[in-house]
Amino acid sequence: MIFRPSVSNRKRSRSRWGWTLVEMMIGTGVGSLVLIAASQITVFTARSFIALGNYNDLDRASRNTLDVMCMEIRGAKSVGSFATNQLVLTNLDGTVFSYSWDPSTGNLTRQWGSESRVMLTGCDYLSFDIFQRNPTVNFWFTNSTVGQPYMTKLVNVSWKCSRKILGAKINTESVQTAKIVIRN
Repeated sequence: MIFRPSVSNRKRSRSRWGWTLVEMMIGTGVGSLVLIAASQITVFTARSFIALGNYNDLDRASRNTLDVMCMEIRGAKSVGSFATNQLVLTNLDGTVFSYSWDPSTGNLTRQWGSESRVMLTGCDYLSFDIFQRNPTVNFWFTNSTVGQPYMTKLVNVSWKCSRKILGAKINTESVQTAKIVIRN
């Protein structure tokens, strides 16, 4: 009598042989695609978290700088000198203080007496403008006081800062602008 394994026995014995080369290649290919997709998602997520941190830092620094500038400029007695990247003011007690932006470093520095403090870093653009009075109808600024800074009653300041992620500048804050009235 010849022993012939049944169909079910043949399937069971064949499943013990292992993977074929085609099955191994398909499994490796699918696994590689899954790992590549997971790594891309991880990199994207990490860059997003870094970008959110940068935006938060940019916003915090801009708000703090704007708060300090508004308080100090409003309380100033007069503008001593003016350039588009520097503003020198005098307080009621005679203290001279200034704000100056260095385009090469991108830093906005506040000089108060002998004390110097960097207020903003990474500024791509910063500009001061001065005017004799508040804007008229439709916010039209009249009477620029560039030739006579001591006549200034309104200071307009604008800046844009950015940060780098992995060597590329991709985080840019929207332009911050303030119109500050000298009250004294």
